[in-house]
This record gives sequence, C-alpha cells and structure tokens, in this order.
Amino acid sequence: MAFKPKSASIVFYVSDIVRTERFYNETLQLDLQRMEGAEPFWLSGRLEGGPDMVFFQMEGKRGDTPALVFDVTEGGIDDVVADLAAQGITIVTPVSEAPGGWSADFLDPDGFGLGLWQSGELPRSLKSL
Repeated sequence: MAFKPKSASIVFYVSDIVRTERFYNETLQLDLQRMEGAEPFWLSGRLEGGPDMVFFQMEGKRGDTPALVFDVTEGGIDDVVADLAAQGITIVTPVSEAPGGWSADFLDPDGFGLGLWQSGELPRSLKSL
C-alpha cells in the first residue's frame, strides 16, 4: 500500500488555550473554532490556501511541537502504520484514540516526529473489508 498524503495539519501543544485563542483570533485575526473532545477544549482553523492549524492545551517540549500531522483519507490508519513499520520506519506511538478519530506517530530518517490522523468515521483497516 502506498500512502500519499493529500492534506496535513500543524499541531501545537500550548500551556494556556484561552490565551492562545485570544492571540490567534484577535491579534492575528485568524478564525480558530473551539472544538469539543479534549479538556478543556481544542482549537482548529485553516489558513487560506494552507494547512489546518490545531491547538491542544497540554504539556509539550521543544522538538515535539509544533508537529506535522498527515490526514489519512484513503486506506485505513492501521494499514498505513503496518506498511510504514514493514519499511523499517520507527513507530513512536501506535494507533491510539484521538479527538474525532485515531492517531499514530512515527519518525522520519532524521528523527523528526510526524503524525497521522484519521477520522473515526472511516474504517481503521481496509484489509478486513
């Protein structure tokens, strides 16, 4: 299975989600929306012609945020992760529950963390269909 991402999000872990919301919505005049599924809430918005920007209030350290997360829209996330592992790619976090779906993390050849996210409305695997 060849995985070819068609869209991605830039994910930030922030210490104060309300402060972040005010900065991006008021100072930069972006239209970030409050989303449910994480405590206290998370923010999501799209840059005009660019990737989605997602913000979670959680512990983060330099090097793991911001993160580039590819959307899995074709194939199942379980199949994509299995294929990456079969190619010798280091899987950091196996497929796990995430707000609105499933996620997994892996490393590129230089050790940079990358992620995958798939909507919970899609099947995790197409091999079992």
